[in-house]
Amino acid sequence: MEKRENRGLIGTIFGGLSMGWGRVLLLAVAAAALTAVFLILPIFRNSSFERMGVYLEAWIFFAVLIMSNCKKPLESAGKTFVFFLISQPLIYLFQVPFSALGWGLFQFYRYWFILTLLTFPGAFLGWYVTKRNWWSVLILAPVLAYLGIVAWDCGQSCLRQFPRLLVTVLFCLLQIGLYLAAFCPGRKRWAALAVPVLAAAVFALSVPAVNVDSALFLPGDPILTEAAAVELEDEVFQVTIERTGEDSMVRVKAQSFGGTDFTIRDGETEYRYALKVYEDETGHTQIRITEADGD
Repeated sequence: MEKRENRGLIGTIFGGLSMGWGRVLLLAVAAAALTAVFLILPIFRNSSFERMGVYLEAWIFFAVLIMSNCKKPLESAGKTFVFFLISQPLIYLFQVPFSALGWGLFQFYRYWFILTLLTFPGAFLGWYVTKRNWWSVLILAPVLAYLGIVAWDCGQSCLRQFPRLLVTVLFCLLQIGLYLAAFCPGRKRWAALAVPVLAAAVFALSVPAVNVDSALFLPGDPILTEAAAVELEDEVFQVTIERTGEDSMVRVKAQSFGGTDFTIRDGETEYRYALKVYEDETGHTQIRITEADGD
């Protein structure tokens, strides 16, 4: 009995709602206002909620919600296009009084404007997911792959900085589950489920969790000569001399978080350092080099 009720609820959300023009316009304004709040208030900075103004996860849900509650593909295309045409510039407009950039914020709208133009043909084709056949699986495949990759990527960040981005992980997994239940009946569900799983697996195997390649000054500002050489026995981290003289620098390369020690020998002079590559609380990769004898 419970399963039937769940399927009935999902069916109502994706196909049983009245999606008139008035509701589309109201949804666009409400989504824009909520996103602006997440972007303006400091409490949401570097969180899953702030991602709503930067990434696609939430906007995929709005698009699928509108498309699945339209009667025809042209209606789906028109209403989805108008939803994005209104919501995206409104997000920037709501932020203008609170931003140091002022009207300059609209320089970032270009990406979303291009995306908005693509929603018309995308939503026209996307409406056919409501047929719940093998074409539905094919149409959903890019969306499921994207959600699977985001869930994996944010999941790794969440493990390092728990519970940061936990909401994003759960939201992506929830969307995958909802779309499978709503549009992929029977054996199609297993085929569709394989898409985000395989996409996440390929992403995990082919894209390193960390890709550091930066030049840094050394603490203490040593003046290295052309004879300087780095001694480092570590397969994960690479440190090389980038520049000698008064502005001596080293280049650090890494594909994993962690730390190691390295030594620079310059003639009879020896410099010992500790290197650490880590993710800070905002989710950004940081590199820190300290003198081995320091704090």
